[in-house]
This record gives sequence, C-alpha cells and structure tokens, in this order.
Amino acid sequence: MMTGMNDGTPSDCVYLALSTIFVDAKPDLIISGINRGSNMGEDITYSGTAAGAMEGVLHDVPSIAISQVMDFSDPQGDFILAQQTIKKLVLKIKNGSFPLPHREFLNVNIPSAVEASKEPKIVLTYAGYRMYANDSHLNRNPRGEEYYWLGLHPLNFRARYGQSGISDYEAIAEGNISITPIQLDMSAYKSMDRVREWLENEYEI
Repeated sequence: MMTGMNDGTPSDCVYLALSTIFVDAKPDLIISGINRGSNMGEDITYSGTAAGAMEGVLHDVPSIAISQVMDFSDPQGDFILAQQTIKKLVLKIKNGSFPLPHREFLNVNIPSAVEASKEPKIVLTYAGYRMYANDSHLNRNPRGEEYYWLGLHPLNFRARYGQSGISDYEAIAEGNISITPIQLDMSAYKSMDRVREWLENEYEI
C-alpha cells in the first residue's frame, strides 16, 4: 500500500484503508513511502512517512517506512536502489516473518545515487541526533501571496555517546542503506525516579 494524497496525511490514508477496504481482513504489510527526502534522527517524530507506518503498527499490521535521500539538483531523483531494497525486504518478510513485536516498525533510509557506494549494504542502525538550525525562506507564489519554505539547512548530526553501533546518518554518509527499528513508546523510563523525586520535593506528594 502506497500512502500519500493531497487532502490527507499518510496516517489518514492508512487509517481510512483499514477502516473501509480492509474491514474483514488486515493487510499483510504496509509500506509507507518512498518518501522524497530522508527521515533520520529526530526527523522521524514529525515525518508523515513514518507516521503512516506508525498508524499501521497501531493496528497490529507490520509496517515499513522508506525514504530516499535526495540530491535536489536532480528533481526527478533516482529510486532504483530504493525499489530494489524494499523488494528484498518484502520478499524476506513474505518468506519468513516480520522481525519486530507489537508497536514497532522499520524505518529505512536510502542514500542518494550520487552518494551510494558501489555495493551498498543494508546496515542496522539507531536513530542519530539531528543538529537543527532556524532556517526559513520567504517566497511569493505566482499570485503574489507570501509563503515560507522551511528546513533547508543541511543534514548535520552527531553520534549518541555511549551507544554501540552506528547511527542512520553515519550509514548514509558511508553510502549504505540504513534500517532502524523504531518503537512508539516514547516514555523516558530512565527519568522516572528523577521526576518522582522532583515531584515529592516540590509538592510533597
């Protein structure tokens, strides 16, 4: 299932399909994408492509989000590697099983054709730390109406200290394919005791 439409988000598309087309039986797999542009690090939290996969796993359907790093000097883009990769993953799932438990999905990022190594590998990664900047550009459409284009700053990132393995950004920078298991539970369990102590000291509860 390919998601995306003019009047709804990818998650809307998944929700609508599951509530109208797949009423009696759920689909075997949901693929959200191929997105034009990367979805790595904290970008995952506001990615429509990732949200489509999130909606799928909320309904207990195995889901994959796939995004293509773009060299936007080529407006058409080269999606051959992305197509080959998603085909491999789908066949692996079809001939075996989906590797993740409840409420987890696979987030896949494909290097641009310019940056891809000669024989790109699929590399297991964690979500890196994205380094953001305030970047917006004021433009006018043909009617003279103003609009802002957001997020043109470059993909800068840093590793998570103490984390073994490599990040999604590092895999892409090396010309490889990044595949990251993502969980929907965003509770900061390591901070529970600290917040509990803070509440007790502040409010005496």
